[in-house]
Amino acid sequence: MDFKKLLGYEGKNVVITGSASGMSKSATEMLIASGANVYAIDKNDIDLPVTKSFKADLSDKNEIDEVIKELPDKIDALFLCHGIAGFPGRELLVQKVNFLSQKYMTEKLLDRISKHGSVTFISSVGGFGWEQVYEKCVELINLPTWEDAINWYENHPDDIKSSYVFAKQCLESYVTYKCMAPEFINKRIRINAINPGDTTTGLTDDFNKSTSPTGDAKEGEEMINNIFLKSWNGYAANPKDMGYPLVLIGSDIFSYMSGQLIYIDYGLTSNWKSGALLNKQNKSIEEISKDNN
Repeated sequence: MDFKKLLGYEGKNVVITGSASGMSKSATEMLIASGANVYAIDKNDIDLPVTKSFKADLSDKNEIDEVIKELPDKIDALFLCHGIAGFPGRELLVQKVNFLSQKYMTEKLLDRISKHGSVTFISSVGGFGWEQVYEKCVELINLPTWEDAINWYENHPDDIKSSYVFAKQCLESYVTYKCMAPEFINKRIRINAINPGDTTTGLTDDFNKSTSPTGDAKEGEEMINNIFLKSWNGYAANPKDMGYPLVLIGSDIFSYMSGQLIYIDYGLTSNWKSGALLNKQNKSIEEISKDNN
């Protein structure tokens, strides 16, 4: 069987963010190899032979709008992969980059996405437990404008204190809430997300520092290891472990899958869930993880 035909990207227009590094760079390389016309967006320089690259700050609505003007009229697959770590004092920035910009781009481009097209996000295991804040996330999702969302964030400082976690929980809520919405289902546009576990990328040092209460990278690395790896004597993924599945999920191979949050974490969250089902419902993720060590 022909690999390119199986994926269905050959000659198709694909838009992807975050292509300068990490998981998205791996996905972009695969999309190029699959014969797609790739339109790639990043704040940093993109060194891949894409059809066209754009340099933009995706926390800035005006810069997003300028890029959108230059994207093709027909888009067959949209991959939203950009993101940053969360640090104290950057709560609003994290919301804009990790959720609001992704919602905004999806909805601004939705009319251009072809029938039976796809929208695929990179979320995170960090959004685990999104069901607990679903109502707040849906309230935010239903706000019609960028400015309305900014106003919501400013009026809910306590809700965005765990900035990275809340943004990813909103993204995961968006996938489940929107998969059967008329604007998606009437055109059979699929919407899914991958939730990577611990992965070594260019952001690893930032994540280590942001995890530590003192901002110490070594301490943060040890904490991440204890939560994500120690219980199964595991190892961190590499970008291809996430980028390649991302491309497959957005492809024709998964033509009947929508509304799914795919945890790519070597079974870790399934283990957490099994612990919760065994009368541990009131314990935090960290407590469940410690119990399994």
